[in-house]
Amino acid sequence: MGNHLAGMPMDAGMWAGMAMILAGVPLAILGALPRHRTGISSHAGTLYEAPDTTPLTRHHALVLLVLTVGLIIDVMKPATLGFVIPGLAQEYGIARSSAAWLPFVALTGTTIGSFLWGWLADMYGRRSTILLSTILFVATSVCGAMPAFEYNLLMCFLMGVSAGGMLPVVYTLLAEIMPPRHRSWVLVLVGGLGLVGGYLVASGAAHLFEPIYGWRALWLQGFPTGIALLLLARLIPESPRFLLEQGRERELEAMAHKFGIVRRQEPPAPADAAVATQRHGQLTAALVITALAWSFVNFGLLLWLPTDLQDRGFSAALASGIIAKSALLALPTLAVVALLYSRWSSKWTLALTIALTLAGLVGALLPAALLQWEPLLVLVIALLVIGTNGLIAVLLPYTAENYPLGGRGRATGLVAGASKVGGVAVQAFALAGLLPTLGSAALVLAGPMALSIGLVAYAGRETRGRSLRELEAGT
Repeated sequence: MGNHLAGMPMDAGMWAGMAMILAGVPLAILGALPRHRTGISSHAGTLYEAPDTTPLTRHHALVLLVLTVGLIIDVMKPATLGFVIPGLAQEYGIARSSAAWLPFVALTGTTIGSFLWGWLADMYGRRSTILLSTILFVATSVCGAMPAFEYNLLMCFLMGVSAGGMLPVVYTLLAEIMPPRHRSWVLVLVGGLGLVGGYLVASGAAHLFEPIYGWRALWLQGFPTGIALLLLARLIPESPRFLLEQGRERELEAMAHKFGIVRRQEPPAPADAAVATQRHGQLTAALVITALAWSFVNFGLLLWLPTDLQDRGFSAALASGIIAKSALLALPTLAVVALLYSRWSSKWTLALTIALTLAGLVGALLPAALLQWEPLLVLVIALLVIGTNGLIAVLLPYTAENYPLGGRGRATGLVAGASKVGGVAVQAFALAGLLPTLGSAALVLAGPMALSIGLVAYAGRETRGRSLRELEAGT
C-alpha cells in the first residue's frame, strides 16, 4: 500500500491499544509515587554536593552520555514536524493550512509538558520524571500508525507533552550531581549538543527513511529510540535530596563512591544573599520575558525568514544561500558560549547573548534599501542566529543554578515552557493567515529583548564556579 494507512478502519486492537496508553500513563505516574518519606526537610538535601576539587569520573561521563542521548531523542521528535507535514497533508488529502494544526497541537503539548514535568520532578524525583516522560514518549510513537488525521492530532499532543519534559529535568539533575567547578560548562555543552544533535538526527532520518518508508517512519522511530533510552536509564542517578527524603541511605553512599557527593557543612550566607532574595521576583520576570522573546524570534522571525527574503526579491536559492552563510558564521557559537559561561561570567554571558539577539533585531529595522546589500543582510541574520543559539544554550542552565532545590524543577520548567509559547502563538498566527514581515516582527520584539537585558543586569546573580549550597544559603 506504499505505507499509506489513511482511511483504514480502526479495529478493536487499535482502540484497545489507545485505551491502554491513556490508562497506562497515569498508572505509571502512580507507580512512581514515593512509598514513604522520612520527614527530613528538603533543605537538608542541599547539603549533599561534591567538593570543588572532585574530578570528572567515568560515572559522570556515562551520565552525560545518556542524558545527551536523551536530549537528542527528545528534541528529535518535535524537530520532525516540518518534515512530516508535506507527506501527511498529501496522504490525508488535506490542505497545508489544515495540516498546520499538527505543529500547533504538538507545540502546545510541549509547552504544557515543560510546566508539568518540572513540577513532577520536584515532587517525585528527577530520575523518576525522566523515566515517565520517556514512557509517554514511547507510547505516543503510535501516532505514526493513525489512519485518521484527528487521531493523529490527539496522540501528537500527548507526544508533545512527553517531549516537553526532558529538557528542564535534565538541566535540574545535572546541576545537582556535577562538581561545582565543572557544572557551568557541562550544563551549557550538554544542552547545546542535545539541541543541535536533535535537529541533525531529525533531518538525517528524514533524508534516509522518508523517501523509502514515507513520513510515518519519522514518528514510528520514537519507539525503538525511546526503548533504548529506557534500557540506558539504569545509568541515570536520582537526586541526593530525593534519596535523603526516601531514606535510601545505601544509594546515597553509592553517590559518594561514584560522583563524590557527600554531606557537607552548611556555608555561611554569602554577601549577595540578601540582594538575591530581594530581587528574586525581578529575576524570574527577566528569565520568563527572555524566554518568551526568544521563542518568538526562534519560532517566528527565523521561521518566516525565507519567505521574507523572497518577498524582498531574492530567489529561493539565493535566500537559502544567505541563511546558510549566516548559520556557518554561527557554527562555533556553542563552544564560545560554554567557554565564556564557565571562565568569564554566567550572568554577563546571558546578557551578552540577549544583546547579540537585540543587535540582530535592530539590524532588521534598517531601511530595506540597505538590507538589499547581501554582506549586511548576512551580518544581520548571523547576529540573530548567533544570539538565539547562544541564548537558549545558557538560559536554562542559568535558571537551574539560581533556584533553590525544592523549586528548581518547577522554575526551570516555567522558563522552558515560556521558551515554547512563541511556537504555539506562531502556529496560531499561521492558521489565521497572519505572517508578519521581518521588520514588523523585529520592531515588536526589540522592546522585550531590551527590557530583559536591563532586568538580568539588575537582578541577575553571578553563579560561575559557585557551590549550589552557597547560592542557596541565606535565601
